[in-house]
Amino acid sequence: MKITIKETQNPTILKFEFPDFITQNESFEYKNIDEAKNSPLAQQLFYLPFVKTVYISGNFIAIERFSIVEWSDVQEAVAEQIESYVNNGGVIVLANENPTKKQPITVYGETTPNPASLKFVVNKALTKTAVEFKNIDEAKPSPLAQELFKFHFVKEIFISENYVSVTKYESTSWDEITIELRTFIKQFIENGGTVIDESLIIADEKHEKQQIKNFDHLDVTSQQIINILEEYVKPAVAADGGNILFDSYDESEKRVKVVLQGACSGCPSSTFTLKSGIENMLKDMLNDKDIIVEALNG
Repeated sequence: MKITIKETQNPTILKFEFPDFITQNESFEYKNIDEAKNSPLAQQLFYLPFVKTVYISGNFIAIERFSIVEWSDVQEAVAEQIESYVNNGGVIVLANENPTKKQPITVYGETTPNPASLKFVVNKALTKTAVEFKNIDEAKPSPLAQELFKFHFVKEIFISENYVSVTKYESTSWDEITIELRTFIKQFIENGGTVIDESLIIADEKHEKQQIKNFDHLDVTSQQIINILEEYVKPAVAADGGNILFDSYDESEKRVKVVLQGACSGCPSSTFTLKSGIENMLKDMLNDKDIIVEALNG
């Protein structure tokens, strides 16, 4: 058995991946040795003075370190310790004699303005970061999306705060697949499946522009546009199973470029929405009748 070391977006957290699953639809987080009573391996790891938090899920153990060391100095030794422990028959997590009951999950389908997309709304939070996947290779941060792409009729997936928006190929009708998809999503979440591993989400350039750390570096008009999109436009497109991101503003051409995601991407009515809705709103609120809005599908 060989451990693979993987970096995450958080430099203090390192993942130690196993070739096979070590838990079945369960995730564990331990902040100290007392919390780790059901994990002999986590208890052993807490004897290392730099271990702050231990996460166990799926096929990996993730460890958050204190700042007294750098991972480059200790990661190989930690991997060897985990390998040795497991190869010698050590128990990773004790079986729960009184497993908790499944938490009931409600999932229902909502139509969107895009006839190729359906929005599956869940009665619990799924992610803090809206993400779009065009294919299974892009879906590595989302075990749920990876499984959904195994359905031959699934073309694209968009996951936001409390819903999953699925775009299908034209060869299949929603009447044939809606119940199947809704049931699959419901059972996947009820069984403890991971919807999104946020540590694996890599923010692209377009998404980074929306972040506070980069917001201050934009020109005043771009900042105003982002504020308008966030306050007035995003809630509406989210209700339709999509998302909108600011891409750029060209002062010389008065041209605003935005990125459409989810059900909004490729939607037949998106052009009308942009011209009659968003463009007119920006013209009025910025008091500039020359503004033009152009969409870039995500």
